[in-house]
Amino acid sequence: MKRGKAKSQVVTMRDVAKESGFSSATVSIVLNNAPLARYIAPATKERIEKTAKRLGYRPNVMARFLRSQRSHTVGVMFFDVLDPFCTPTLRGIENALFSTSCLPFFADAQNQRNRFERYLEMLLERHVEALIVVANWLFVDINLLADLSKRNIPVVTIGWEVANETVSSVMVDNEAGARLALEHLYLLGHRKIAFIRGPKAIIDSAPRWKGVQKFAQGAGLEIDPGLVAELPDVFDTYSGFEAGYRLTQELLGRKKRFTAVLAFDDLTAFGALRALTKAGIKVPEQCSVIGFDDIAPAALAAPALTTVRQPLEAMGALAVSIVMDGINAATEKRAAPVVHRRSTPELVVRESTRPAAGRGSGD
Repeated sequence: MKRGKAKSQVVTMRDVAKESGFSSATVSIVLNNAPLARYIAPATKERIEKTAKRLGYRPNVMARFLRSQRSHTVGVMFFDVLDPFCTPTLRGIENALFSTSCLPFFADAQNQRNRFERYLEMLLERHVEALIVVANWLFVDINLLADLSKRNIPVVTIGWEVANETVSSVMVDNEAGARLALEHLYLLGHRKIAFIRGPKAIIDSAPRWKGVQKFAQGAGLEIDPGLVAELPDVFDTYSGFEAGYRLTQELLGRKKRFTAVLAFDDLTAFGALRALTKAGIKVPEQCSVIGFDDIAPAALAAPALTTVRQPLEAMGALAVSIVMDGINAATEKRAAPVVHRRSTPELVVRESTRPAAGRGSGD
């Protein structure tokens, strides 16, 4: 009695060809979606694909790689999966890659240099065709990333603009976003504004402060140095919240009147909200608070946080578009342009800001 193919035995293209009645060459062209596939009749394609599905055919990824030298994978390195900045960005990357033939390899560096370097090595060992780095931390090794570009591996950084012409980048316009935040407070009548600046090591910090200074200069708004605090260079996930809380307490302790707080980011703003509430200061009745990023908890805070939105999912999808162009260029043996994209921020007005009261938080 003739036995069927054992369940554990791998189904090959030859099996699909025998069952469908077409040649192995035709089956290969269809299942590999080769350029010649466009010349094959739709009915033939459908029959081959249905037969492959019924038999449980799965492509031999290793054999395909050996033939084409393509792994159809993209490495995605992020600085801390627990950071609320990362989650929507990764969703945008994953959704965009889902519509391509590439599979993402995710790696969480956890804000550690040695993990970043080791994961980069491991991703290269797995022959990723491109690399996306979600990075706003200090220790990104630009030389390593530039070296990848020399090896025809497209690299895009999100949240970190490289000061050379070898690595592409996607960033929000931080200067414009900070201008939006300060302009909002200014139009609400706030003149005594406290500022919590970003850490020096974070690339977003300088342009945001530049946006603040430019608007203040143009509007004739005085920035009181006694109402300016700066976040420390600490990269724990929730360090911004803790520092925002502590620095707001310090600002209150200086006994200088202020009617609003402009925080570096949303986590810092949450810390400021907590410190003000603990001090018996009502937000926004006595003091307005505004953040930056529009992470998911911003809409759930009490009061809901006014903030500047980064289009994080769209930035992730844009990074995928750039690396896919680079992969196609490498496949076609042509040079891919290095591009730097700036996404437009958006002011999201919620409950934590209102017109300035007659008496501020320090009165």
